[in-house]
Amino acid sequence: MKTKKNGKGAKSHKRSHHQSAQVQPEPVTPGITKAMVRQHAYELYRDKLAHGSLTLGDWVLAEKDLVAMQERGELLER
Repeated sequence: MKTKKNGKGAKSHKRSHHQSAQVQPEPVTPGITKAMVRQHAYELYRDKLAHGSLTLGDWVLAEKDLVAMQERGELLER
C-alpha cells in the first residue's frame, strides 16, 4: 500500500490548478481605498461570493474596473 508523503491527498493536487482565495490587497491606484474596491467587487462578483471568496485576479480586475468607471465619469462621488 502506498503512503502519502504530504498528507493532503488528491485534493491538494487539484487545487493547485485553480487560483486560491486571497485577502484583499492594498489598492495601487492613488485616491482609491480598499473600501471603495471592496464595495465595487461585491457589486461585480455578487454571484461568485455566494460560493466562495475572491481571487487576487478578481480584486485586481475590480480595482481596474472602478478606476475606468471613474475616468469615464460613471461613478457618483460619495
